[in-house]
Amino acid sequence: MAAPTPVRHAWRALTSLLVLTALLFGINALGVFAFTDAEGNPASSWAPELALDLQGGTQIILAAKTPDGAQPSAEQMNQAASIIRQRVDASGVGEADITTQAGNQIVVQVPGPADEETRNRIQSSAQLQLRAVLFTGNPATSFVGEDGKETPYPSPAATLNATPTAAPTNGSDPSWITDELQAKFLAYNCEDAANDPANEPADQPLITCDDTRTAKYILGPVELDGSSISDATNGLNTQNNQWAVNIVFDAKGTEVFGKISQRLFGETAPRNQFAFVLDGSVLSAPSMNAVILDGKPQITGNFTQETSKTLADQLKYGALPLSFEVQSSNSISATLGSQQLQIGLIAGLIGLALVAVYSLVVYRALGFVIIASLAVMGVLTYITLCILAWRMGFRLSLAGVAGLIVTIGFTADSFIVYFERIRDELRDGKSITGAVEDGWGRAKRTIYISKSINILAAVVLYILADATVKGFAFTLGLTTLIDILIFIWFTHPVLQLLARTRFFGGGHRLSGLDPEALGAVYRGRAQFRSPVEAGGRSAAQRRASRSRGEAERRQTIAERKLAQQSADSRSTTEGDD
Repeated sequence: MAAPTPVRHAWRALTSLLVLTALLFGINALGVFAFTDAEGNPASSWAPELALDLQGGTQIILAAKTPDGAQPSAEQMNQAASIIRQRVDASGVGEADITTQAGNQIVVQVPGPADEETRNRIQSSAQLQLRAVLFTGNPATSFVGEDGKETPYPSPAATLNATPTAAPTNGSDPSWITDELQAKFLAYNCEDAANDPANEPADQPLITCDDTRTAKYILGPVELDGSSISDATNGLNTQNNQWAVNIVFDAKGTEVFGKISQRLFGETAPRNQFAFVLDGSVLSAPSMNAVILDGKPQITGNFTQETSKTLADQLKYGALPLSFEVQSSNSISATLGSQQLQIGLIAGLIGLALVAVYSLVVYRALGFVIIASLAVMGVLTYITLCILAWRMGFRLSLAGVAGLIVTIGFTADSFIVYFERIRDELRDGKSITGAVEDGWGRAKRTIYISKSINILAAVVLYILADATVKGFAFTLGLTTLIDILIFIWFTHPVLQLLARTRFFGGGHRLSGLDPEALGAVYRGRAQFRSPVEAGGRSAAQRRASRSRGEAERRQTIAERKLAQQSADSRSTTEGDD
C-alpha cells in the first residue's frame, strides 16, 4: 500500500486535531450537565478553577494537644502538617496552603468554600489506633422490648460472663471490664459533647461510639497505631463484587497483626472484632474471619465506592503524631485577587500582540499561521484546564498564569526554528513544497530536543519546588506538551496545504516564502519573471547580483581565509614571473 501523500497526511492530521478538540469539549460537557458534586452543583464548569491567591477560600486553624500538655516538637508539627496535606490532596482539593505557626498551630487554607467532607478530613486529626472490641451495644441506657416495656440495657460483664477479678492477659481479655467500667459504659452518652475519647490513655480500655453515633463500644488497650499502616486503598472484591478496603502493614505491624488475628479468629462476637479508631471514634470494627500472617487484611462490608475510599484515606493518612482541636474556621479574602489576575492576563495579551506583530513583520502572511496556531493552542489549553479542575482538583494560581505567559515565548521560538529551516531550504534552490517537507524533517529534531528539555525542567521543578511554584511548573509542562501536539497536527499540516496554493506556492512577495527576496541560489524549474528595469538591468541580473551577495554572506570565515590565501599565492607567483 502506497504511503499517503503530503496532502492526505495533512488532512488526516487536521481531522485528528478536530476530533480531539470535540472529545475534550464533550468530556467537559459531561461534567457540566451530567455529573454533580456532593452539594448538588455541576461537577465541572466552562471556566478553570482559581487557586487561593486569586479567589480566596477557607482558613482552618488547628491547635496541637499533647497528653502531658507539653509543647510539641518541630518534627512532630512538620510530620502532622505533611499528613494533613496528604489528606487534603486525597480529597481532590488543589493548591491548598498548609503551614505551621506559633509552635503548636497548623494553618490550613483551601481555595473556595470547603465542603463538609474536606472539613472532616482536616479536622479528624487524632492518631489512628487499633483496639480489640470487648463489648458493643446500643447507645441508649435502656431499650423497649417485644412486650413494649422499657428494659435496662444488659451489663457487659453479664453478657460476656466475665470475671473482672483476674488480671487481663491480652487486649481482648474480658477481665478489662470492671464494675466501674460497666457503670461508665451504661451511663455513657454518645451525643454528649463533654465526652472526649480522643485523649484517653493508650494502655487502658476505651469507652466510645462509632462515627455515626449508632453504636457504642468498650475497647481494649491500643495494640497497633496508624504508623504501622504503610498503605490503604479501596477496590472492588471480585469474589462478591463488593467494594472493600485493602490494608498493608509494615514489617512490625505484620508481625503484631498476625498474632492478633490468631487470637481473635474463632472467637464469638464481639470478641472476634478489631476496631480502627480515629479521633476517639470507631471508623470500622470488622470481625476477624481468618488468620492473616502476610500483613494484608481486607475490610469488607456494606461499602460504596465513595465510603470505601473515604475509609481507606482515613486509615492511610490517620497516623498523626499529635491530636488537634479546631481553634477557628472562617472565610478569607483573596491575597492577590482579581486585580492581579487582570494584570497577568494583560501581560499575556501584550505578549501575544508582540509575537503577532513580529510574526507579520518578519514572515509576512506566513505570520498568520503562527497566530492561528497560538489560537488553537489557547483553546486546547483552556478546555484542558477545565477538565483537570474537575477530575484532578487543579486550580490556576498566579504562578500558573505566569507559566502560561512564558510558554508564549517558547512557542514562538519553535515557529522561528521551523520557518527559518524552510527559508534555508528555499535559499538552496528547492521548490516551496519540497522546502516545507525537508524543512520540517530537519526542524522537528531541534524542536523535539528543545521541548524535551522544557518538559524535564518542568518535572524537576514540580517535584522539588515549593507548593507556590508547582502551579508554574505544571502549566509550563502541560502547555509544552500541547505545543508539540499543535506542531504535529496543525502547523505543519497547514503549511503542507498552503504550499500548494497559488499565493504561497507561487512565492508571492507578501507570502513570506518569496525565493527572490530570500536570495535563492538556484531555483530549478521555478522561474519568476520580472520586467526589465530602466537602466538596462534585468530581473535576472538583479537576482544574480543578490545571489552573489547572499553567497558571500553565507561564506564561512574559514572559506574566506582560504580564498584570501589563494589570492595572495597567485599574486606572489605573478611577481616572481
